[in-house]
Amino acid sequence: MLKLVLPKGSLERATFDLFEAADLKVYRGSDRDYRGSIEDPRIVSVAVLRPQEIPVYVEDGFFDLGVTGEDWVAETGSKVVKVTALEYSKQTDRPVKLVLAVPRDSGITSPEQIAPGSRISTEFPNLTKEYFEKLGIDVRVFLSYGATEAKVPEIVDAIVDLTETGSTLRRNGMEIIDVLLESRTQLIANPDAYEDEGKRRAIDELTILLRGTIDARSRVMVKLNVTREQLDAVIELLPAMRAPTVSQLAEEGFFAVETIVPKSAINILIPQLKARGAEDIVELPVTKIVH
Repeated sequence: MLKLVLPKGSLERATFDLFEAADLKVYRGSDRDYRGSIEDPRIVSVAVLRPQEIPVYVEDGFFDLGVTGEDWVAETGSKVVKVTALEYSKQTDRPVKLVLAVPRDSGITSPEQIAPGSRISTEFPNLTKEYFEKLGIDVRVFLSYGATEAKVPEIVDAIVDLTETGSTLRRNGMEIIDVLLESRTQLIANPDAYEDEGKRRAIDELTILLRGTIDARSRVMVKLNVTREQLDAVIELLPAMRAPTVSQLAEEGFFAVETIVPKSAINILIPQLKARGAEDIVELPVTKIVH
């Protein structure tokens, strides 16, 4: 039913890991193959292409559904449906940033100080031209095919580039002076496919699986036993999406408690639960959370 396209390159591994965790494993003959398959009746074909191409091909209807960066949707100006953001990038779960960076020793601290006629290297020429047009600064924009920071200062004066942490730019003597946009990985759909009742249902169902997997990554399940006397004190500590599940054990006066908690808090929470009388505390991974 759905023709799916996934990104090759820096987003490839993280995207394939997400689909596998969502029980939508992509099968390919090798990592170099540009075609694959998913054993799911809702997906009839899988292609693997560069993320910058994906928004255009999805808009034109070559594919019904795709995964790409929000930055490439903006750069290409493609008219697609942003179904949901998928909170991951190539290294972290944080959004990437499209930034303007200059040599650290240039003395430039704000974009308004960029001189007219400056040479700017970028993989995002449309967004870069639009940005400088709004600033009213006439610059020369050069299309980069990678290693953008290596072109400074011999070839260009500044760069517009993607970064997650800024560490590569800093290592190369660059200083970020502005952020053009923040970009999340996006699940996008062709507008006509999204309006089709059958395809829309399939897209929504796949979104539930992907969204549930993303949401589960930051949470864990905690199970524990506690006496009746200490039950209220333990429950008071426990965050939950609604309320903890409490069940009476066969042993009189004891209760089993389980709930979903933020993974970031578990190292603090477990000792606190123990101090309030919780016993047999078990932490379990969560693979999906469907609200």
